[in-house]
Amino acid sequence: MLPDGWGLEALENVAEIRTGIAVGRPELREPVEVPYLRVANVQDGRLDLSVIKTIRIERSQIDRYRLRSGDVLMTEGGDFDKLGRGDVWRGQIEQCIHQNHVFCVRPEQSRLHPEFLAALSSSAYGKAYFLGCAKRSTNLASINSSQLRRFPVLLPPLSEQKVIARVLFSWDKSLETTGKLLASSELQHKGLMQQLLFGRRRYRKFIKSTEQMASRYGLFPKDWRFVRMSEIASEAGQRNLSGGIAPVLVCSKYKGFVDSLQYFNKRVFSEDLSAYKVIRRHEFGFPSNHVEEGSIGYQDIADIGLVSPIYTVFSVSDDVVGSYLYRLFKSDRYRQIFAANTNASVDRRGSLRWNEFKNIQIALPPIDEQVKIAAAIDTAHREVENLRAQLSRLNSEKQALMQQIFSGRRRVFFDAAP
Repeated sequence: MLPDGWGLEALENVAEIRTGIAVGRPELREPVEVPYLRVANVQDGRLDLSVIKTIRIERSQIDRYRLRSGDVLMTEGGDFDKLGRGDVWRGQIEQCIHQNHVFCVRPEQSRLHPEFLAALSSSAYGKAYFLGCAKRSTNLASINSSQLRRFPVLLPPLSEQKVIARVLFSWDKSLETTGKLLASSELQHKGLMQQLLFGRRRYRKFIKSTEQMASRYGLFPKDWRFVRMSEIASEAGQRNLSGGIAPVLVCSKYKGFVDSLQYFNKRVFSEDLSAYKVIRRHEFGFPSNHVEEGSIGYQDIADIGLVSPIYTVFSVSDDVVGSYLYRLFKSDRYRQIFAANTNASVDRRGSLRWNEFKNIQIALPPIDEQVKIAAAIDTAHREVENLRAQLSRLNSEKQALMQQIFSGRRRVFFDAAP
């Protein structure tokens, strides 16, 4: 049931669908080099023009493939969530053409507004159509030009299309602004970690001489201890032989330890928990075959939890601040160290066990400096997480609004003039 005043047309009846140029064409007689758009340039609701490649093409074919302002760009395929994604071309680059894996849809603008079409194709309505007719493999999906031509386009009055596009554009600007704030906050957080965790930036009260600053060549401050993990930590994690019930935890790459039931929204562990390992609050753990990805956690969500038998669990001595060590382990440098030690492991199965892990070396500042460093990084981390949650919430609210608008359950007010 369509809302009053809305129509429904196949895309080919209200737009021209143009295919792009194939890469790797044979020898050309009158070649010219021009910029072209690839699938990587066409994102969901935006264009990424940070890297633009060029291609050689016959001079006589430029007009055939040249993009015009107002063209809607859609991708032929990719990951399921990227199918049919697109945005409107606004003439950002002169003489720009498009690859054959990127469709150019040129709307009849007296009937179909480009921004409205781009929003419709990326909505739940559009994605349901594209996924329904797509050719699928294990992780990828693709559509062809015939399927795109048959896309059933919802057609409100043109003036209403324009207002819908303006409403959604305001949401896109909020998402873009929040995304930029998040990217900036993540960059600052990463920089702060690199400076504080490796002694390149220190609090004034901890510096007594110029020798107590890290060298730019990678040397640590002279008043920091350089120790092996075996000197400050010991393996823990006895088996849950009693079969007691406790939250079963998993270590995620980005969030550290989480409750598996809440994280996966289903049971992913065995009914028999007797072989699982006990991990107490303020102990560390990592899945031995995934630590090189950064999957290492500091258990601070339950007094007692359980982890899979594949986990290595360890506790640290009282002169180490757990939250400081956790942030150190989450740095890019230590992810590389974990990967190198995993590759050199005698296990030879892509695992890092305690016998190898305990030989990894770390630099430890005095304990009061560890406290300050951990607090500063935790504050920066909370800011990143708050912005990430805000961005997710905005995106969910926009998707819900689009669902209401494109189903006609919510109408926008619009001027009578076209």
